[in-house]
Amino acid sequence: MLIVDAQVHLWANNLPSNPGHRQIPNFLTNDLLNEMDASGVDAAIIHPPSWDPNSDDLALEAAMEHPDRLSILGKIPLEKPESRSLVADWKDQPGMLGFRFSFTQPHQKSWPTDGTMDWLWPAAEKAEIPVALMASGFVSWVGEIAERHPGLKLIVDHLGRLSGTTDSEAFSSLPDMLALAKYPNIAIKATGAPSYSSGTYPFNSIHDYLHQIFDTFGPNRMFWGTDITRMPCSWKQCITLFTEELPWLTGEDLELVMGKAVCTFLGWDIKQSQTN
Repeated sequence: MLIVDAQVHLWANNLPSNPGHRQIPNFLTNDLLNEMDASGVDAAIIHPPSWDPNSDDLALEAAMEHPDRLSILGKIPLEKPESRSLVADWKDQPGMLGFRFSFTQPHQKSWPTDGTMDWLWPAAEKAEIPVALMASGFVSWVGEIAERHPGLKLIVDHLGRLSGTTDSEAFSSLPDMLALAKYPNIAIKATGAPSYSSGTYPFNSIHDYLHQIFDTFGPNRMFWGTDITRMPCSWKQCITLFTEELPWLTGEDLELVMGKAVCTFLGWDIKQSQTN
């Protein structure tokens, strides 16, 4: 079974600004690949983090050196007019599959509502560039974008959950997120799932929520992943949570959720000879 992690980070010479991530100055390509090998992860999609200003170059180098194991959802400074010229050729970069925006910096928090991003949607739709969003604070807005731009593929990160919350509190807005499933161009990343449970492995308190999300979005639009450097458990447990602990997730559905679906959605043609 192809196992593709839908979200990882690489960084160098900087401590993560998010204290939930490993507080180490470097998490480099070899570190990532060694952990992937030890845990049975075939491939992963890098999201360059905001705390390292050189993380974009680091990701590009990693994807260029390991094209069948690493790819990228990159970012651009949306508030700068010169960024608009980057969209048309964005996917010409080695390993680049799309965009991802997290809104973690203070000046970015108003972007979804103040017009800063308005130019991006038609441009990304025209260039056929998928866009992932850490959209827990403005889920309904994602639906509005999807409706206006039906040819634009959108991904909601981290199950649409707010960080720092667990169990029923974390999933209190789940109906709003599930309502996005009516738009066929929206998918959901099940990244960070263990962090939304107050318990330990196998994180029983979130199983029902995962089941609801799967039933609503289906296996072609629900992508397993970890955000591994902030997980409260091992990479292997992040895998077996889905492959062994969810009895309703089996067969072709399991294969889709664990890797096939995200590759199809993003257009990543991984050579099968590189996988387990």
